Amino acid sequence: MKTHKLVLIAMFVAIGVAGSAFVSFPAGIARAYPVQHAVNVISAILLGPGPAVLIAFLTGVVRVLTGTGSLLAFPGGMIGAILAGVMYAKFGKIWLSALGEVIGTGIIASLVAVPYARILMGTEFVALFFLPAFLVSSLSGAILGTILVSKLIKINEKHLFD
Repeated sequence: MKTHKLVLIAMFVAIGVAGSAFVSFPAGIARAYPVQHAVNVISAILLGPGPAVLIAFLTGVVRVLTGTGSLLAFPGGMIGAILAGVMYAKFGKIWLSALGEVIGTGIIASLVAVPYARILMGTEFVALFFLPAFLVSSLSGAILGTILVSKLIKINEKHLFD
């Protein structure tokens, strides 16, 4: 079972990295990368909050090292992943996991990004600077993740009874 979980973690990191390189769209002053948020929701539901945060962290590391992401990938991905995982673990509802991703990334991480960007990136932004882009990105990804994980669960249930 541990090997299976490690393979899933590696697969989700690869999907997050590749998806971020190929799937994005303009969201105000920034770009939205919904695949990472979809991965957060799916991994939070299938693996739990700890592995979901690990996946978000490793995806951020690879993206920063390859020049396809910024340091903002860390608070954005990790806060959303933990809240998505905790919401699903506590309530067992897919939509609450998606809501946790949107609140975690879209609201909390966008506010954390202001001092984080000032300290680590040397930039000065006002409190609501990141909010629109983080919200659009996390909402679109959470919707995508909800749809995909719902389908995965239905497929799995169908094969259990075949």
